[in-house]
Amino acid sequence: MRILLRIFYESTLQAFGQLTGNKLRSFLSLMGITIGIFCIIAVQAAVNSLQDNVMGSLEKLGDDVVYVSKMSWTEDPHANYWKYARRPNPSYQDFEAVKEKVETAGLADFHVFIGLRTLKYRSSSVEGVFCVAVTYDFDEIFKPEYGKGRYYTPTEYHYAMNKVLIGHTVAEQLFGSVDPIGKKINLNGRDMEVIGVFKKSGKDLLKVMNFDQALIISYELGKKIANVKSEDLWGTALNVKAADGVDVDKLKDELTGSLRAERRLKPREEDNFSLNTMSILAKLLDNVFGLLNMVGFIIGIFAIIVGMVSVANIMFVSVKERTNIIGIKKALGARQGTILLEFLVESVILCIVGGILGLILVYLLLAVLKSNMPFEIYLDLGNISWGFGISIIVGVAAGLIPALQAARMDPVDAIRHNA
Repeated sequence: MRILLRIFYESTLQAFGQLTGNKLRSFLSLMGITIGIFCIIAVQAAVNSLQDNVMGSLEKLGDDVVYVSKMSWTEDPHANYWKYARRPNPSYQDFEAVKEKVETAGLADFHVFIGLRTLKYRSSSVEGVFCVAVTYDFDEIFKPEYGKGRYYTPTEYHYAMNKVLIGHTVAEQLFGSVDPIGKKINLNGRDMEVIGVFKKSGKDLLKVMNFDQALIISYELGKKIANVKSEDLWGTALNVKAADGVDVDKLKDELTGSLRAERRLKPREEDNFSLNTMSILAKLLDNVFGLLNMVGFIIGIFAIIVGMVSVANIMFVSVKERTNIIGIKKALGARQGTILLEFLVESVILCIVGGILGLILVYLLLAVLKSNMPFEIYLDLGNISWGFGISIIVGVAAGLIPALQAARMDPVDAIRHNA
């Protein structure tokens, strides 16, 4: 152990001696390693940050919720446009059938987009607010965060009381610094009490729960201000959450039977609906992120190959300059393995220095981009470990042939050599 530590110590000194002895040569030689590590780790850090942001957004919707829709998330809608266009939208009747007949369903939500509305409060008004009517389980399934206020009580929902929930941006535009809770706004000539304000959406790139510009009303209240049962309404959605302990596949099987019966499909007719889950999107996105990481790796690997050749060149020069010393060491009893390890450690140290420079460049770049990116971007321990790992592998690969050359020298010939 003591010998290994001494070899490591001496090799480290010799590596830094090579760096300081000819600064320009060392700089040019390590530039390939630095650029290669920079390309690979920068892309990996960006992709990992993007992946965490997008997957975090999807996780908010839950992996135990089935989304009933016209289109399948696994197919290209343009390739089968007329197939999907002929399908009916999810309806309130579908929702009722699920609530009554699907025992594996814990919660079910039906909501419908009823158009862009204008809201007024005293002299202030906001146009183009997205108005969505939702059934009671909406809050429990999606668990939106509230900046102020609360969701409907069962009584408020079932009796279609004139109470609404608004988004953060809508609240700011209508009320400014005034507390919106309990205030009355005008919607379609009706006075509506604001009972809740949704929390401002964060820096999620995929804002699946963005209610900043939204007005949420109960489905029962929606019946009073729009024809929510019209078949012409395209913005309908049916979402079903599995009961506790129920497998999603089992829920999908029961949903299929219930919806086919509700829509009176014959045994040989194919389903005119699709059952989607977040796992479908997650798998698709995993492939995309994997491809992006691969592109970054391919770009960086060419720079690393150039750097590896440069480091190998340094090591060949180092072996030539120290041929006499190698001969003396072997004459005094140094084994081939000791000489081999000495030069390998030196090569690895050189590459680690290049890797550290690459990581520093990545850190500086991310620090500059951090405030200008639409999502949080960071360099984590996994990225740093990967950078060091690549540097060590490249160091071993670059130094192996020169180290073998040094280890196999004949001590007599090496001593006679004129450096």
